[in-house]
Parts: sequence; C-alpha cells; structure tokens
Amino acid sequence: MNLFPDLEKKYSAEQMTALSAQRLAHEISFGPVVFQVSRLMVKFGILQMLVDAQKGLTLDEVAEKAKLSRYAAQVLLEASLTIGAVLCKEGRFEISKAGWFLLNDPLVNVNMDFNHDVNYLGWFKLEEALLNGKPEGLKTFGSWSTLYEGLSSLPEQAQRSWLAFDHFYSDCSFDEALKIVFAHQPRTLLDVGGNTGRWALRCVAYNPDVKVTIIDLPQQLELMKKQTAGSPGADRISGYGANLLDEKTPFPTGFDAIWMSQFLDCFSEEEVTSILTRAAAAMSSNTLLFIMETFWDRQRFEAAAYCLTQISLYFTAMANGNSKMYHSDDMIRCVEAAGLTIEKIHDGLEKGHSILVCRKKQDKTNNAA
Repeated sequence: MNLFPDLEKKYSAEQMTALSAQRLAHEISFGPVVFQVSRLMVKFGILQMLVDAQKGLTLDEVAEKAKLSRYAAQVLLEASLTIGAVLCKEGRFEISKAGWFLLNDPLVNVNMDFNHDVNYLGWFKLEEALLNGKPEGLKTFGSWSTLYEGLSSLPEQAQRSWLAFDHFYSDCSFDEALKIVFAHQPRTLLDVGGNTGRWALRCVAYNPDVKVTIIDLPQQLELMKKQTAGSPGADRISGYGANLLDEKTPFPTGFDAIWMSQFLDCFSEEEVTSILTRAAAAMSSNTLLFIMETFWDRQRFEAAAYCLTQISLYFTAMANGNSKMYHSDDMIRCVEAAGLTIEKIHDGLEKGHSILVCRKKQDKTNNAA
C-alpha cells in the first residue's frame, strides 16, 4: 500500500506505549459517550464560557451560566475532565487544548454536526450494512435505496448538516481548482453530480463565456435550480437528468471538459469504472476529464487521513452501502480500466484534495494509420 511519507511513518510501526494503547482502547469502548458529552459541552456553551473566563469557573458557576442543574453540569464537566477537554485547578475548570479545538476547529464542528444529525442513529446498523452491502442505517430516515435519492426529503436539520459537510470539504478547494480547469480554456463543461450547483456558479462567475451543464438525478436538479435561481450567470447553467447508476445511461457529448468533484467516492469500484467508461465514450481526443477527490493516502497530515477513513463508514451505513473515500491507487486502476490515461495529478489543494487530469487513451490502430 502506497502512502505519503508522514502517513507511512505513522502507520507502519507501533507508536504507543502499552498504557497509552490501553487508554485508547477504553476511549474507543466509550466512544459514543465521549462524542455526545463533547457535543453538548459545545452546544450548551460551556467550553466558550471557559474560554471567556480568565480564571476559570467553579462547578456552580458553570451550572448557573449554562442554566443547567448542578448534577447535569457536574457529570458533563467530570467526563470532559477525563476525556481531556477541560482541566481543573483548585476547584476551577479551565479549557484544555483539545477543548479549544472542539470549539474552534471548523472541520471538527462540521464533522460533529454531520455525525450527530445524519449518521448517529444509523451507525447502530453498521454491522448489517457491512454484511448486506446496503445502507441499512438509512432506514432511520426513509426507505430510499441510497441517501442521494432522499437528500431533498431529509429532515431540515439533517439536510442542513449534510450540505454543510459536503460544501466544507469541496468549496475550500474551488479557488485552486478553477485555475487548474480554466488554464485549459474550456467553453463548455459537464458537471457530473453537480448537487446544488455551487461549482457551476463558481465556473460561470470565473469565466464569462463558459456554459455549464449539470448531470444529476432529476430531484437533485430541482434542488439545484432553486439554489441557483437569480444568481449571476445562472442563465448559463442547465440541467441534464439522468441516473448514472444505470449502465445503459450514456453521457451527453460535445463538452470541452468534464468535472467530477467528490462524486466518484459515492460509488463502488465497479460503478466507478462503469461511469468513467461512459464518460470516456463521450469524450473526444481533446476533452479533459478532471476528477477531484480527497484520497486518504495522499494527505499531508495524519489527522486528515484519520477523518477520511472514518467517513468511509458513512457511505457504508448511510449513503449507499458500497463506496468509500478512496486510496488513490484504487481510483487510478478504475481510470485506466475505463480507457483513460492520467496526464497529471495535482495534490495538496486546500483541505487535502487532489485533481486527476485525464484524457482518453489514443487508439493505436488509428495512430498507426
């Protein structure tokens, strides 16, 4: 397994003493409690109170400020103390470094809301999902075969947290991605799985001539139209309804560039190969395909690899039952099996995204002629 150097160092040899390993094992066994306690320390404003209090706060002061019973404040503070989110000196509680990150790291905040509002109840069905190859946890929301079919019908808070999660992981890389894509001066662009149209809007704002077509499920296109209505350049964005899981569904032709951002991680390897094969069939020799993904093996920081491999289980339990955040070797194998070749890989975009720039393999027979 190929890994970036820092990940290779971290994952190829034991890093812990016996005591630290035992501690981690206990943390894992109480993981759901640790998560909910930490979430409520943020939600009830307790961590922020401790940041604001220069000399810390007593138990009674926390209970009064948070409008909680003394008992509720006590169990939260004591658990947080042993978790490592707070410190206690002379009877006064202060925030720790870990607590500060729980409160202030936007990625932690997005992941926490996503896991609570979208995934938490569904995690109970992870075992069934792994055994059946279906997103059994999705039944907590509805009877759809995939989450994407029901995204527009999710409860408001779940939908809000899902969109915030999705946008956080993609939008931060758009500035760099736009430069990479438009260095090739496409006039027409096919946005595959364009979701709410955020990338399409960025494209038409970046280039006054480009026309963008979003191919997605019909219900997603309706959501996209609502989100883009009235925005500058929205008249240059159109929709093309299709179920890309249907192997008989062809891609529309005639585009200078095809864009797939955090799209292929929503499908199994077999489905990825099928989608890319149909994309290749719609490409000319001049068409470029851009695949932007957060490959867990190409992360500069180990914490990012940790987050991404955990997110894979969201796909297992909730989204579709058979996809994941891919190792780049697996994606490259699918690209080549689809009749494409990788011209260049751009790594390190913002939050750890990579872009594979692909072309259609040249027909050697035609070249020889």
